[in-house]
Amino acid sequence: MSSESERAGGDDEKRGEEIEWSEGDPRVLFVMNLVLSTVFAAVVVYGLSYIDLAAFSVVNVASAALVLTAVTYLVTN
Repeated sequence: MSSESERAGGDDEKRGEEIEWSEGDPRVLFVMNLVLSTVFAAVVVYGLSYIDLAAFSVVNVASAALVLTAVTYLVTN
């Protein structure tokens, strides 16, 4: 019984040593950035259209999303 608990404890220690931080797959990060920027841009453009400062349109949301994606990319790299 003690050998089983020793093995389990050893496995946990090994797993802790094997886990390392990585930057992740750049394609996945880009898609996540694009999706989150688009959602945020839609909320911002909707808010601006609510107070009559901008029209809520696909062009405005896409433009804001493109700007947000570019700024996020520049800041993180």
